[in-house]
Amino acid sequence: MQAIPRRTLGLLAVASPALAQADYPSRPVRFIVPGPAGGAGDVLGRLVMERLGQKFGQSFTVENRAGAGTNIGMTVVARAAPDGYVLGLASIASNAVNRWLYRNLPFNPETDFAPVAMIALVPNLMVIAPAIPARNVAEFITYARANPVAFGSVGAGSSQHLAGAQFAQATGLDMTHVAYTSNGAMATDLMENRMQVVFQSISSVAELARAGRVRPLAVTGETRAPAFPEVPTLQQSGLDIVSTGWFGVCAPGGTPDAITQRLNEAVNEIVASTEIQNRIIAGGAVPKITTRAEMAAFMAAESARWRPVVLATGLTVE
Repeated sequence: MQAIPRRTLGLLAVASPALAQADYPSRPVRFIVPGPAGGAGDVLGRLVMERLGQKFGQSFTVENRAGAGTNIGMTVVARAAPDGYVLGLASIASNAVNRWLYRNLPFNPETDFAPVAMIALVPNLMVIAPAIPARNVAEFITYARANPVAFGSVGAGSSQHLAGAQFAQATGLDMTHVAYTSNGAMATDLMENRMQVVFQSISSVAELARAGRVRPLAVTGETRAPAFPEVPTLQQSGLDIVSTGWFGVCAPGGTPDAITQRLNEAVNEIVASTEIQNRIIAGGAVPKITTRAEMAAFMAAESARWRPVVLATGLTVE
């Protein structure tokens, strides 16, 4: 048998990664959601992954790895092979806030993840227990100055926690933070006035608000939400606060540019489609399309913006 020249072997070795990238994806892809099924990020992630699977003819399987304020799931992503076959749901917690909150973060959010594309901004809806005699933000602040008030979230560093902390700092209120392990338990306590206010994703509380089981007072985003056009923003209510969660797609750090760019173009095409835009907006979120560089700059700016808010709470987690 004729031997293959060394030069040819070398060229094949160099070409193999490039060929693999050009053929991406050639097998199923895992998408790690570091939160529970049914949450805003999970819903958005599944929506995009389903369309990616259709586009590429491969399975993009969603795996929920909740816990430790998104750290459990995102550690799986950070430690995965940088070949594009494990992706993760980037969020305000894992990619902007946890570095200021956790003493021993198991990953570096700047170097252990490669930005792929944004999906959406997710403003929260400020809702209160219906038993509280307040019909607007100003009346709630007056009530809270005279009565003990607790606000709930799904965990330290979540968008709900950050919005509540920012609200307390801006108003000078002494509000107790209560962390829950599920949205259901948090909603039950709010409806029964065991906890008084929540800054929750619109999709999570829309039905309760429309049924009168919780009372919406304000939207935390820059503009009113199409799902609740009658509800003012916090800025329109007299507070200079904008607090918005967000979600995107990331890959392990070191994933080849050819792969992340191909994914960026695919995700952007999906998010730009009229059908997906309508579904994102109907869920109370705002579609966001970015380049990879724009996503990296956005996450860095978010990290810098939330640092003083987190440090002012004095909260740290091991």
